[in-house]
Amino acid sequence: MSEGGAKRGFLLILCFAGLLLFTSLGIWQVERRAWKLDLIARVDARIHAAPVPPPAAAAWPRLDPRDYEYRRVRVRGRFLANSETLVDALTERGAGSWVLTPLQTGDGVILVNRGFVPDAYEAPGRRPAQPRGALMVTGLMRASEPGGRFLRPNEPRQERWFSRDVAAIAAARGISNAAPFFIDADAAPHAGLPIGGLTVVRFRNAHLLYALTWFGLAGLSLAGLVLLLKPAQKRR
Repeated sequence: MSEGGAKRGFLLILCFAGLLLFTSLGIWQVERRAWKLDLIARVDARIHAAPVPPPAAAAWPRLDPRDYEYRRVRVRGRFLANSETLVDALTERGAGSWVLTPLQTGDGVILVNRGFVPDAYEAPGRRPAQPRGALMVTGLMRASEPGGRFLRPNEPRQERWFSRDVAAIAAARGISNAAPFFIDADAAPHAGLPIGGLTVVRFRNAHLLYALTWFGLAGLSLAGLVLLLKPAQKRR
């Protein structure tokens, strides 16, 4: 085979492989887009639904975050004020902390993210006293955030928390019957700290753009195949 023929054969293989690869990636992105749109619709329905009781403790070991995250729930209990945990937070209101407090319910303990406090109000004495006695908490179920953030791992011994890691926080507070999820509390009906209701529900959905990009590259690969398969005299 001549050098020109070998080069043409290599380009044919390259264009054909590109056509298959880019078409497959485009189809995958179309499927991902359908999955993402379904996820957004399900989460939107959960957020705006009437609150329901959280899953019973017997079901906690089998819970899948995909089935419950952002479900609106309402639960009765009393806060364990002496087991509060501050988790580093950066919100639309600036830097500060999330205030996580265990809620003792009749079925176990559920960590509740009561809301955001600015840095200057992290000390309990700078904030209104925690509610005492039985009360009702309404909010969104959230999945645990194990480990910390990128390059900022949680350090329980130093009380440095960068994510709402339910298992690690429960272990640090000596809580053995904690739920595997936490609740983002709604905004309180009265003004004050912590500030609840700051859950950000945003799903990036650029799958259509990705699909168009891959299909465009598949089209270029197909054009290259057509050009290479034309008789030599027609390509001149």
